[in-house]
Amino acid sequence: MMTLSSRAVATAFASLLLMSSAFAQTPAPATPAPAAKTAPAPAAEKKAEKPRTAASIECSKEADAKGLKGKERKKFRSECKKAAKDAAAKPQ
Repeated sequence: MMTLSSRAVATAFASLLLMSSAFAQTPAPATPAPAAKTAPAPAAEKKAEKPRTAASIECSKEADAKGLKGKERKKFRSECKKAAKDAAAKPQ
């Protein structure tokens, strides 16, 4: 027969084994990843949607030849393309 102290030890040991599984770290439930924010389309993709006109390319070449950059280049190209559009619209 088991003595009272050995029963207590056996019960404590069994309890520890059962409780350890309760405290074991379980994997987190599978949750879907947060939806990735869609980034705006890069400039290269925007250009692919709308092909550049001959006037636009020519105005860019002129701006390059003049060494224009930044706001000056943008302003020059805008005026150049507008002038090209107006010239094309005028009947000759």
